[in-house]
This record gives sequence, structure tokens and C-alpha cells, in this order.
Amino acid sequence: MKEKLSQERAPIYEALEEFRKMRVVPFDVPGHKRGRGNPELTALLGERCVGMDVNSMKPLDNLCHPISVIRDAEILAAQAFGAAHAFLMVGGTTSAVQAMVLSVAKRGEKIILPRNVHRSVMCAMVLCGAVPVYVNPECNDDLGIPLGMSVAQVEKAIRENPDAKAIFVNNPTYYGICSDLRSIVKLAHKYGMYCLVDEAHGTHFYFGEGLPVSAMAAGADMAAVSMHKSGGSLTQSSILLTGPTMPEGYVRQIINLTQTTSASYLLLSSLDISRRNLALRGKEAFAQVVRMAEYAREEINNIGGYYAYSRELCNGDSVYDFDVTKLSVNTLPVGLAGIEVYDLLRDEYDIQIEFGDLGNILAYISIGDRPRDIERLVSAMAEVRRRFARARVSLMSQEYIEPEVAVSPQDAFYADKVSLKLEEAEGWICSEFVMCYPPGIPILAPGERITRPIIDYILYAKEKGCSMTGPEDANIERLNVIKACEQ
Repeated sequence: MKEKLSQERAPIYEALEEFRKMRVVPFDVPGHKRGRGNPELTALLGERCVGMDVNSMKPLDNLCHPISVIRDAEILAAQAFGAAHAFLMVGGTTSAVQAMVLSVAKRGEKIILPRNVHRSVMCAMVLCGAVPVYVNPECNDDLGIPLGMSVAQVEKAIRENPDAKAIFVNNPTYYGICSDLRSIVKLAHKYGMYCLVDEAHGTHFYFGEGLPVSAMAAGADMAAVSMHKSGGSLTQSSILLTGPTMPEGYVRQIINLTQTTSASYLLLSSLDISRRNLALRGKEAFAQVVRMAEYAREEINNIGGYYAYSRELCNGDSVYDFDVTKLSVNTLPVGLAGIEVYDLLRDEYDIQIEFGDLGNILAYISIGDRPRDIERLVSAMAEVRRRFARARVSLMSQEYIEPEVAVSPQDAFYADKVSLKLEEAEGWICSEFVMCYPPGIPILAPGERITRPIIDYILYAKEKGCSMTGPEDANIERLNVIKACEQ
């Protein structure tokens, strides 16, 4: 009889440890053969690490069709997260988000979503041909950030598009904003739609106390969770969670359309070990994260000028809740764009924060941070204000620009196109992505009309030093537009 699984177990890690003791002679891939063929790589990563970079085999299971240790690890993950099923992902949350979209929508079918979604959502629509129906988020004009989705706006979109297949929700946004997820899930199910949730930045919701509701607890059908962000696993490792409405076998087939057949056991074991750590110690760990974030927020606000915002933004609807672990700070009152503070912290003080946009920065605080690191951040921000602050003039504060969708993302992406200078592209329909990364939210997506405010925003973001990605022209001096859709 099979031993009962416990959250104290880490089946993939345990299998790797047993395999390591066997001293198997490798006549399979990877070709570095436990690091012997690449001594420089071994020196960098260590013998133990490269020795565990192995291929799928019977003792270690296979991610495409798990029946033993990977299967056990997924069962434990589902139990820990309160899901019906869990799928270990080695293509990042990007692949998990794409699997969600591809699981519920086909060509021409609609998904209701906020415009401030990650590029992975739009890329999935390019792949499957789904059509976006945007719920334009409310904005906080002082902070220059989009908020969550209003329940009334979601219901309006549902009534206008009763044939939509799903509603897509961010939980939370990059800045920590949470919509009324429970109400949105109830609305989706009332009208026969799925609710898909991007929880790239919400792993801790499942384990901490006093935090916003998680997707599975709210009754969502699918959720993509970045374990590598706040959960402690290796970069690129993620988990896709599903509720009881989603057929496990079909979702696995969708995942296998795009996920590698050569899954990294370094990533898989990191997911396994991190799940165990959070299941056993997550409550205490995230309580400490909250304490550090709240302390940093108070100290930064005491500096003067900066505004580190929190639950005071909550309005019962478009800001239903706030993730207090997110140290989001508006920098405009000190006369500096967020990206400028981001650059100054890195270049002058050797502090790497998560991102800076035109008006805000985000310092990501997680289970690996220490109180003395928080003190260093606070001290550096005080110095930045003292040394570099200036009058608040000529700073663009509004980040959200309402899109005009003219063509489906798939049709636009694959259409015949021409390249135009950015300044000449006004009125044309874009056939590629433009975004600041991070956070990876498109300023333009395929199928959207290029307007003057969008051109001005791109030029301003470039001037301020934002890292712009997406177009074929890496310098963002030209854009590809649909050839057949002149002004």
C-alpha cells in the first residue's frame, strides 16, 4: 500500500537524492554529463547543482505525463494551495497564464479582462485567436496607476458580451491592488463563464494571515501562481492551479502544447522544496514579511515627499483590498520619476529594486529579506531625496491610456505589415507589442490603434530611461502596422 503523502515530504527532491547515491553512468542527455564536460559551468554552479541537472527517466518521472514522484509533488501542491489540481510549470507563469487562456477560449471567442494584464495574456490570444473585451480600470490620478476592476463594470461587460467564455482578473496587480475577487467569481459563474486569475504576485495569499483572498479560496476556476516571486523557488518555476470545474487531463494536454519535454529538475525540485517550506513555515515567514513591509512603509513616509501607499486606498470596489507586502512608493512629490529613483538606487547605492515606472517604484519584499536590508533601503531613499529632489514639474503622471481595439490580436500579429517611424504611425493599427519591462504590461498590443497620447507616452518613457521591449525595432523608433489598414 502506498505511503500517505504528508506536507513534510518533498517527493521530487527525495527521488533526486536517491538517484544521486546510485552513481548511474550517464549515456543520456544533458551532454555535460553531470558537469564533467563543462568544467567552467561546474565551477560556477557547483558539482551538486550540475549533478542534479538530469533528464526524465523512470525513477524521476516525466512532467508531460507524471505517474510517480512528480505526480505526488503535484498532489501535495494542490493540497497546500487548496486546489483540485496543481500542475508544476517550468516555463514561468507566462506559460501558466497561456495555458489558462488556451484551456477556455478558441478563435473568435471573447475573454473579459482589464487592460493592465501581463503580456502573456495577449500572447495567448495571438496563439488561440481569442478576442479581448476590456474592462477599463479606474485610475488613481495622483499616483498615476490603474486600479482593479469595478464589479459594476464587469457586470456591464458581461451583459454586453453574454457569449464571452471567461473573465480574467489580476490578484494582485503589480502595485498590490486587489479587485473584489469573490464577487467577480460569483458573477462569472452566474453567467456560465470561467474565472481565470493571474496570481503571479500572490503566492503568499495562500499561506499568510490577514492578506487578500486567494483565487482558490474565492472559487476561481484557474490560477497561475509565481512560486519564484514571493514563494522562494528558482526563477522560471511556477504552479498552475485549477478548481473542480476544470478537467485535469484536458488542461494537461493544453500545457503540453507549449511546455518543454525536457523539464529542468532543478526547477521542479525547487518547486517541491518551496511548497514544503511554505506549507510548514509560510504563516510565520509571511508574518515577518508583513512586519518588514509595514515598517519600511512607515519609515519612507516619514522621510517626507515620498508616498508609500497601503490599505488607505481601499474603496470597497476597484480597490477592494491591498497587498501590504508590496512596498509601492509614489516618487512624483520629490520631483523624480519612478524610473529615475530606480536608476539612482542601483547606480549610487547598489540597491536593486523590482521596477520603476513614470511615477512609482516597487521594492519587492519577501521571505529572503532581512531587517538590515530594509534599513539600508530606507536610508538610501532618504539620501536620494536629499541629493536629487527637485520641483515637481513636467512629469507625466497618468499611466493608463484607454486602448482602441480595431482587430483581434491574432489577425493583427499575422497580418501583412509595413514599418513606419513612430511619429508617423498615428492612426494606424499596431501589429506588435510595446511595453515597459518590468512590469510587462503592454502600452500597445497587436490590433490596437496608435493614438497621439500613446506616442507621447512612449517618447516620454524612453526619455526617462524606461526599459522598452516588444517591437521588432529594439530602439522603438519604428513600429510595424497593418498594411491593409491605412488611416
